[in-house]
Amino acid sequence: MNYTLKTLLLSLLFSICSSYIIQSQELYFPERGTWEEKTPDVYNINSSLLNEAILFAKEHEYSGSRDLRQAILKGFEHEPFHTILGPTKKRGGPAGIILKDGFMIAKWGDVTRVDMTFSVTKSFLSTIAGLAIKGGLIQSSDELVSAYVWDQTFKSEHNKKITWRHLLTQSSDWSGQLWGGFDWADRPPKEGTMDDWKARTLQTPGAVFEYNDVRVNVLAYSLLQVWRKPLPQVLKEKIMDPIQASTTWRWYGYDNSFVTIDGLQMQSVSGGGHSGGGIFINTLDQARFGLLFLANGKWNTKQLLPENWVKEITTPSTANSNYGYMWWLNKKGNRHWENLPEHLFYAAGFGGNFIVIDQKQNLVIVTRWLEPKEIEPFLEKVYKAL
Repeated sequence: MNYTLKTLLLSLLFSICSSYIIQSQELYFPERGTWEEKTPDVYNINSSLLNEAILFAKEHEYSGSRDLRQAILKGFEHEPFHTILGPTKKRGGPAGIILKDGFMIAKWGDVTRVDMTFSVTKSFLSTIAGLAIKGGLIQSSDELVSAYVWDQTFKSEHNKKITWRHLLTQSSDWSGQLWGGFDWADRPPKEGTMDDWKARTLQTPGAVFEYNDVRVNVLAYSLLQVWRKPLPQVLKEKIMDPIQASTTWRWYGYDNSFVTIDGLQMQSVSGGGHSGGGIFINTLDQARFGLLFLANGKWNTKQLLPENWVKEITTPSTANSNYGYMWWLNKKGNRHWENLPEHLFYAAGFGGNFIVIDQKQNLVIVTRWLEPKEIEPFLEKVYKAL
């Protein structure tokens, strides 16, 4: 081989290897059952100010009952026919973790306690959709769901126009009933009556954002039809085991959400705890999940999710600039944290459950049972310490 060409190839190989080594050293990925801690001082983070933020989180516990069955019934009492269909669990107190470069620089409360996490589940659910696209089970987010789910779920003139993107961005305006829940009865308008809600004009899919758990459960049901095996099993095999999460988390549906697929009874899980169910998980495992997305879907050397999928889920949707694929975005809009970076994205659930990700500063912030209106001042205190 020509000496000059050989030298160039060796130089290129060295450059690639060096780049890989540097990249792999940027983040620390903990082994199962362990997590290396570093003091905030290592990163020139003000420990005193960080402790003030943690004290704030402890002192501003979610004001709802620790008996989450009662908290759910109270929180959604304005919804007609609302009832508990899946399991619930009494919760613990405030807890949280802050990661920098993957290392734990702060923690508070019982981070090993398994609790409901409500709509944080939605971000796990959108991950199942990403895995389906990665595996070729779904070709594109813009395909019609009716091409995959051919029962009555998407048969109407309106519903047959719905794509996976519409379901993922909560802009489908899917109309119907699932597991006893009517779409119009989930978080109905404050004005009008049931007759008004039932007779509403349907919006063009993709045009209007509406937070609606019945439609999220339609997404979960549709993904079950695609995977043809329980979604908790998919999550365990494809995500939770590879990131070496504990074995304590669970994902539930409702007592009446079992279906038969390939001759087997499977539960269609829920996308939150609005009527019970959803993911029950500890704080440490939520931090691992957040770290996976901090690393653009990569855990150590293994790309579990396509990097472009992480970019896609954090792209503002047409109907809501603050919402991607079941992740909230801190963009200008109705849900904007004014004094915090606009590149933040986060999972959020009832009762003050949050996984906040800052890819520019390599931060993951998990906080649980924080009064929801206090998340912004809490984060401001954290960022003041940086």
